[in-house]
This record gives sequence, C-alpha cells and structure tokens, in this order.
Amino acid sequence: MNNHRSWFALVTSCVTPALIVALGFAILFAGAAVAFAVADGGKPVAREAAPPREKVFVGLVTDDHCGARHDMRSDMNPAECTKMCVRNGSKYLLVEGNKRYTLLGSERQLEGLAGERANIAGMLEGSTIRVGSTSSLK
Repeated sequence: MNNHRSWFALVTSCVTPALIVALGFAILFAGAAVAFAVADGGKPVAREAAPPREKVFVGLVTDDHCGARHDMRSDMNPAECTKMCVRNGSKYLLVEGNKRYTLLGSERQLEGLAGERANIAGMLEGSTIRVGSTSSLK
C-alpha cells in the first residue's frame, strides 16, 4: 500500500468542503433576499431622481389664441395684441419653430417680452415651461 498522497489530492480534500460551505451560504442569502422582497410587496426600491435642470428655449413670446400670427387687420402690433389676448383669458406661449410651449411664470416678466423673440430659461414639463429667467433678443 502506498501511504503517500499527492499534493493534488491534499488540495482537493481541503477546497471541496470550503466550496460546499460557500454554496450553502449563497443559497441561504439568496433565499433571504427573496423572502424580504416578497414580504415588502415585491416592489422595487426606487432611487431618488436627480433634480431636473433648467433648459434655455429661444422663440417668440406670444399668446395661445393668436400664436405666431396675429391678426394684421387690427391696428395693434404683436406686443399689444398678445397683451390684449392674455387680458382676455389666453395664456402666454413660446413659439420655437414648429413647437409651442405654454409659459408659466411671472405675468409682469412675460408681459415685458410680449411680441418679442426671447431666451426663456426654465423647466420643461410636457408642453409647459416653468419660467425661471428671461432675456430679450432685441
């Protein structure tokens, strides 16, 4: 009989139990994670979203009744027409090419830009811009 074991057999006999124990712990922790997820209703944990950033839009400040084309038969310029339409219930609007955005912000700030091209910095929510700051492009 040969009582001399090879180094491979020695390593195998030490590593095999360690792998079995590691596999057992992995199964145990995976099962616990599933149990906690089911107990919590299975809903994924939502991370907090990053705060939205302001974006700058460039366009014509007008109203949602007339849009970019004011009635030329009236004796009013675009600024006067926009202000009159807003006084009659229209909302301020920014026309940027083919896009139209409703403007939510200070009436005084927007009234000063009525009928003019302007930079509008704000947060876009759907088709509405929450106005942060403005500047005229005169």
